[in-house]
Amino acid sequence: MSRLALNITVIISITICSLPCFSADNERPYVVIHRQGDFGCHTFRIPGIAKTNDGTLLAVYDMRYTSRRDLQAHIDIGLSRSTDGGQTWESPRPIMDMGEYRGLPQDQNGCSDPNILIDTITGEIFVTALWTHAKPGTHQWRDDGSKPGIDPAQSSQFMVVRSHDDGTTWTKPENWTSQLKNPEWFLFAPAPGNGITLSNGTLVIPTQGRDATGTPFSNLTWSDNHGKTWTVSSPARSNTTESAVVELPDGSLMLNSRDNRNRQDKSKTNGRAVSVTSDLGDHWTIHESDHGALPEPVCMASLISHRFDDGRSVLFFSNPHHTSRRKKMTVQMSLDDGTTWARQILLDEGGGAYSSLVMVDDNTLGILYESSRADLVFQTIQLEEFGL
Repeated sequence: MSRLALNITVIISITICSLPCFSADNERPYVVIHRQGDFGCHTFRIPGIAKTNDGTLLAVYDMRYTSRRDLQAHIDIGLSRSTDGGQTWESPRPIMDMGEYRGLPQDQNGCSDPNILIDTITGEIFVTALWTHAKPGTHQWRDDGSKPGIDPAQSSQFMVVRSHDDGTTWTKPENWTSQLKNPEWFLFAPAPGNGITLSNGTLVIPTQGRDATGTPFSNLTWSDNHGKTWTVSSPARSNTTESAVVELPDGSLMLNSRDNRNRQDKSKTNGRAVSVTSDLGDHWTIHESDHGALPEPVCMASLISHRFDDGRSVLFFSNPHHTSRRKKMTVQMSLDDGTTWARQILLDEGGGAYSSLVMVDDNTLGILYESSRADLVFQTIQLEEFGL
């Protein structure tokens, strides 16, 4: 398998002939996307999933070839496609690979933390991710793993690949760093998971970074011209990182963020940081569910919205439902715009870390997540299980 994605290439993939497995309680089947060591790759991590306008499910993730470790390492952004609602998946293949840029080996040109966005108006698909060049033995969120500046030798880079044919072929990687990153910041990156198209056609990607002091923040990056140009919002919160965004019925946006304060806070105020904006991130307010409604062990989570034909709106949220360990992967729903959460469905008692939700169809919720059963698994939940 070629690990280069430097030109638009038509790739014929082989479908994985995997029958559904069953959890220990024999109640809910799951489909394995990757077990450690499959496809010549040590580990898959950091899932994102979305449904195209043609109904294809696209799963993206880190292909960590030699170990589980984060950047810097030999990591490409991989893709699997499913055209049957997640029952079977095409073989994984890399769609973002920076090769041996500037003569350095692949383990000094890793890409990580993919975010997938479907423009529901044009059908174009964007996969953004972070690329780190050189800097062996570092981590972009610590010390000088990424520094102020724009050049790849200084700072980790904000990258994108695009598809115009339902995820079959992909463009070569584009570098958006100079148009998005404040040179004084240590880091600017997409948040892993998925972006959204708003009801008015605006594209929104949840993003994150480290400011001029090195302090983490969460924010949004948006485009009102189908990706020709992008605007970076003000930070929603400080000392937060990986976020998920949804559009609420009144047109405002909710940003639900991983909060570093929860490393120490295991009390009743442990929980996700939740912020709301009515002007695409120029101004932010703290939502009433902030810190307390959704406990976390400091981990990425997923949040999506779904509107029924009768006008009802529901939010779905997934994360490891625990204050200190990445276990108890759970999906919850809210019928009041995230003020309260109910109908917890436990998927994995002993594991669960990063996750990404998608509506498979109007009656079925899908989740791609890091599981105790395999690196990545896909499961579905019928909405009637939530009482909907």
